[in-house]
Amino acid sequence: MSAGSPWTMAPPPLLAPLLLAGLALLAAGGVAEGKPHVNHGKFKDGPWTVGHATFYGGRDGSGTTDGGACGYKDALAKDYGALTAAVSPALYSEGAGCGACYEVKGAEEGGGPNKSVVVTATNQAPPPVSGQKGEHFDLTMPAFLQIAEEKAGIVPISYRKVACVRQGGIRYTITGNKNYNMVMVTNVGGEGDVVALSVKGNKRVKWTPMKRSWGQQWTTEVDLTGESLTYRVMTGDHRKATSWHVMPRDWQFGKTYQATKNF
Repeated sequence: MSAGSPWTMAPPPLLAPLLLAGLALLAAGGVAEGKPHVNHGKFKDGPWTVGHATFYGGRDGSGTTDGGACGYKDALAKDYGALTAAVSPALYSEGAGCGACYEVKGAEEGGGPNKSVVVTATNQAPPPVSGQKGEHFDLTMPAFLQIAEEKAGIVPISYRKVACVRQGGIRYTITGNKNYNMVMVTNVGGEGDVVALSVKGNKRVKWTPMKRSWGQQWTTEVDLTGESLTYRVMTGDHRKATSWHVMPRDWQFGKTYQATKNF
C-alpha cells in the first residue's frame, strides 16, 4: 500500500486511547460480565391509586403479629411493628408483594381527617369488597385509626407504593435441615419486597437460586452446612443487594443473621 493509505497511517492522537480502551473492554468480556450488580438511584414512589380499607386485630395491634400469609412469624413485631396491612390478592401477588410499603391516605368521607400512614404488607386480605373501588387494605387498628375513625368500618382511600425505610441490614432466618433449607428474608429496605433470592457458599456451593415456598419463605435442597453463606436479594424493581458472608461457617438452624447493608 502507498504511504498515504489509511491502513498504514497512525491513528489521530485522540483516537488512539479510545481504540486501546475498546480492545481492553473486549478482552475483559464487557463491563458487566462477571461483576456484581451495581444499584443506580433509589426507589421512586408510585402513583396514587384509589382503594378501600378495613381493619382487624386489637387497638394495640394484637392479633396481627402472630404470623400471616407472608410467613414473617416472630419477625413481625421486631421488624415491622404495628403499622402493617393485609393486602388484596392482586397486591399480595402469591407472596411476591410481601414486605412492600404503602402510603395510605384517608378521605374526608371516611369519617376522619385526610391524613396518611405508611404500612408494610405482611399478610393477605380478602378480595376487594363488593361495591367498593380499587384494591382492599385490611389495616391493623393502630394504622386504621391514623386515617379514619373506628366507627367508619370501611373507608375509601388512596394509596401509593413508597420506599421502605429500615433500621440496620437485611435479616435472614434459616430453618430446616441439611437436605431442606428454608430462609425467611425480612427488614428489606427500598422497594421492600423480594422477588428472587440466591445463595452461595465460600467453597463447594456455587450461586444457587432458591425457590419461593410461600410468602417470603425460600427453600433449597442443596446442603449448605459448613459453609460461610452469602445471599443476593432482588426486589421488584430489579435492584439487587448482596449480603456477603452474612452467615459464618458455624451458622445454626433456627438463628437469624443480619447483614451490614440494606437497599
